[in-house]
Amino acid sequence: MTSRTPWQLAQRAHRMNPSIIREILKVTEQPGIISLAGGLPSPDGFPVDAMREATARVLRDTPREALQYASSEGLPALREWVAAMLRGHGQQVDAAQVLITTGSQQGLDLVGKVLVDPGSRVAVESPTYLGALQAFAPYEPVFTAVDCDDDGPLPDALHTAEGARFLYLLPNFQNPSGRCMSEARRAAVVARAQALNLPLVEDNPYGDLWFDAPPPPPLAARWADGTVYLGSFSKVLAPGLRLGYVVAPAPLVPKLLQAKQAADLHTPGFNQRVVHEVIRDGFLDTHVPTIRARYKAQRDAMRAALEAHMPAGCRWTVPTGGMFFWVELPANVDAIALLPKAVANGVAFVPGAAFFAEQARANTMRLSFVTVSPQQIERGIRALAAALKEAA
Repeated sequence: MTSRTPWQLAQRAHRMNPSIIREILKVTEQPGIISLAGGLPSPDGFPVDAMREATARVLRDTPREALQYASSEGLPALREWVAAMLRGHGQQVDAAQVLITTGSQQGLDLVGKVLVDPGSRVAVESPTYLGALQAFAPYEPVFTAVDCDDDGPLPDALHTAEGARFLYLLPNFQNPSGRCMSEARRAAVVARAQALNLPLVEDNPYGDLWFDAPPPPPLAARWADGTVYLGSFSKVLAPGLRLGYVVAPAPLVPKLLQAKQAADLHTPGFNQRVVHEVIRDGFLDTHVPTIRARYKAQRDAMRAALEAHMPAGCRWTVPTGGMFFWVELPANVDAIALLPKAVANGVAFVPGAAFFAEQARANTMRLSFVTVSPQQIERGIRALAAALKEAA
């Protein structure tokens, strides 16, 4: 006899879908697979010794405070550090506007919870970060995709987003496309958004990972009252700490804080204290350049391999920072159908269709270069190109 479940799912639960990236990562656990799929930072860049020493100091100097419940807003000293750092990038930020979150992914969820009603519109780039679509989707928005080129959103296309609750953007080395908005494009996008009274949600997990020159100032530096800014320690320290932050205009802070309190009371205070102990004396000034140098060498290896092996009809733009190449395949190639053939050849990637809110382009893929050696990159791209030629 089959028993009937007494549980009834909420309507929003039906809008929750598994991450295709997380599913593909399971495939990469197979022996011999070269993974160009995951958007994971290289563990070679984790500052293990600095973390070990900072942990010992925290447990020596403030053990009771570190292991106790903490304030929902976050450790005051860490919030002050974030505010000062952002002021150095041209933003007008007070520590009272900073909310420490459990990764910047939680920041996206809080933004969705506070700003999105069922049926309201949320505008995104095309393509855009899959995790943002997942974070916003349970709040039942209607997504509107804004047309983009290699420099980011087209200012004249922002009229399609008029009336949206906000436009979600990743100006620096975007996931998945790798593009970085020029200063002129940023100025034009902000000016157009202001004219349309269209708020911006600026997500910046990759901005410190530039290779030759730092990116232009944030959008939030041009329109502080109209921009919610999200940042993360995952790419410059370690993602396992789950530390990020939201910087919001003052009128939004109380509601974001209440949403945070309802979600988890506070981000782990122990982690916050350890991270502040690591970074408070300028550690990132010497640590992050080592990550940039490593990633740049891997970027160069992938560029060389793509140029050497990929067949005619493929297109990509070389990223000037971040972690990803975005590859457009010939129009008749479906990257999802190509994936099993590539895995059979020993390499995995992420099909690009999942990164589109509207009008998905099946002939696209995202390749990550930061967790594999230059030698593995060359072998992986050669195997990918072979699978592509076999599928043609």
